[in-house]
Amino acid sequence: MTTRTTPFPEGFLWGASTAAHQIEGNNTNSDWWRKEHDPAAGIQEPSLDACDSYHRWEQDMDLLASLGFTDYRFSVEWARIEPARGHFSQAEIAHYRRMVEGALARGLRPMVTLHHFTVPRWFEDFGGWTAEGAVELFARYVEECAPIIAEGVRHVCTINEPNMIAVMAGLAKSGDRGFPPAGLPTPDEETTHAVIAAHHAAVKAVRGINADIRVGWTIANQVYQSLPGAEDVTAAYRHPREDVFIEAARGDDWIGVQSYTRTKIGPEGPIPAPADAERTLTQWEYYPTAVGDALRHTAEVAGPGLPLIVTENGIATADDTRRVDYYTGALDAVAACLDDSLDIQGYLAWSALDNYEWGTFKATFGLISVDPVTFERTAKPSAAWLGAMGRSRALPRV
Repeated sequence: MTTRTTPFPEGFLWGASTAAHQIEGNNTNSDWWRKEHDPAAGIQEPSLDACDSYHRWEQDMDLLASLGFTDYRFSVEWARIEPARGHFSQAEIAHYRRMVEGALARGLRPMVTLHHFTVPRWFEDFGGWTAEGAVELFARYVEECAPIIAEGVRHVCTINEPNMIAVMAGLAKSGDRGFPPAGLPTPDEETTHAVIAAHHAAVKAVRGINADIRVGWTIANQVYQSLPGAEDVTAAYRHPREDVFIEAARGDDWIGVQSYTRTKIGPEGPIPAPADAERTLTQWEYYPTAVGDALRHTAEVAGPGLPLIVTENGIATADDTRRVDYYTGALDAVAACLDDSLDIQGYLAWSALDNYEWGTFKATFGLISVDPVTFERTAKPSAAWLGAMGRSRALPRV
């Protein structure tokens, strides 16, 4: 067996991703903070200080840059920027602008996400995405982010995983307390239409801020694999949960592909992974090549001319050697897609830090560990291994 390398395309993004609520801490004006402290919600543990990255973002960027990464995806928190309807905090806008400038000063290209799952409490009380006027309120917030993104930000993500937003809305309306054993709940159709409209309004707003910004959104790709004879069932199951959101990205500057595992579909619907399958800390099947399948499917649905960026990919594990093994398989799949001429313009791992994974800190996805008391950051061997590829400008192929 011989090893060769596939070079990155020109300008290839090589980095790691985070989300504000999951790392900043004390995001007290958000809907998630309220939910975490509501006993009826059944949240395992609250975010509290999280990784204290609101105060320690410079340490995070220093580590990523020193490891060899060239890009950093982070989000700005709507609940901080607009804590009350119509009141925009200039101090918070300045805070996130300092983060952009700090990334640039360290040689990290910032990708800024404008919405990553959380909304201000007032927006939830207003009725959320499906309330009359919600799209305009989101577009106004995006416009107010102009001082953050107008200069030095090449890539902006409007909304992270809108299909999961619609799925969670459907789950809430159904009254169910949890996800099924396999697959996803049915998305709420009204929410689907609303977040798509919000995305299109945000794209227009971002282009109005700076026409040179490349704007898109990111989709949670479940890698649906049809068993023989279940092709029509798979297509019907996939479309409202994934493809409608990919189709909505036509006309954008790029689309983000986010995948972690696969879902098999039989004639009766989703099938749980075998009992003897290796599972991650999130109980997902260990399936490193999922990202390759996700890229190929997204390219097929989106059609020609829409560049792809892997904006999240990784594994929740306490065994860092398995993290390296996972990334090795995933990157081999990415390299194979590049060999087949797919227009892939970047790869950003999830996550830069062990962080708050929406109810628990136990699902450790991070390349960098964080002490929960001192907040000391420690790069794992996987971080050095993955970051080194940013210096070599090559993906491994076996």
